[in-house]
Amino acid sequence: DALTREQERKFLQFIKEDSHYGQYYDAFFILFKTGLRISEFCGLTIKDVDFRKNVLRVNHQLQRTSKMEYICAPPKTECGNRNIPMKPEVVESFKRIIKNRPKPKIEPIVDGYSGFLFLDKNGKPRVALHWEKYFQLSVSKYNSIYKVQMPKITPHVCRHTFCTNMAKSGMNPKVLQYIMGHGDISVTLDTYTHIKSEDAIAEMERLDLLAEKQA
Repeated sequence: DALTREQERKFLQFIKEDSHYGQYYDAFFILFKTGLRISEFCGLTIKDVDFRKNVLRVNHQLQRTSKMEYICAPPKTECGNRNIPMKPEVVESFKRIIKNRPKPKIEPIVDGYSGFLFLDKNGKPRVALHWEKYFQLSVSKYNSIYKVQMPKITPHVCRHTFCTNMAKSGMNPKVLQYIMGHGDISVTLDTYTHIKSEDAIAEMERLDLLAEKQA
């Protein structure tokens, strides 16, 4: 389930200031602010981050099979090939990640792709399992400190939170479908169905104000 904006803010603030989990702040921030699938995120290479146009080029995903083989496959849907616009804070996060990226002895190459942004201690690309573990451990630490508990957070929760936030901020459903890489608009529109009456009231007020300004 999606986090509220307040939960997202509190969690990211906690990560940013934590002496151990702070190392994952930029990655967590990117997952919350781009709506990437975790396999797409793991597949990102230095070449996929276009600082000139401030877009993320998504055209493959990285997975590790049960036999511990790394593979790069096309995105989950035909619509998975897309350029995601990056906000300035996301750009800054990527710049820090690339600057601090460890230099492996041997650059891993998977199906012709190299320059993966996130490498584990063995110099291999990090996979979904790594990030699920980092979220699990950091939420566990958060909940051991604060009385108001954080719900379970996974990379998919980040994606769902991003989608919900964009829907609530009034983003055009077709634009949101493109950014999310949903093959079917009904998946995107599902997010809009979770919008409550107070969201509808706020949207009407926003449109009234807009109309007044234009008048």
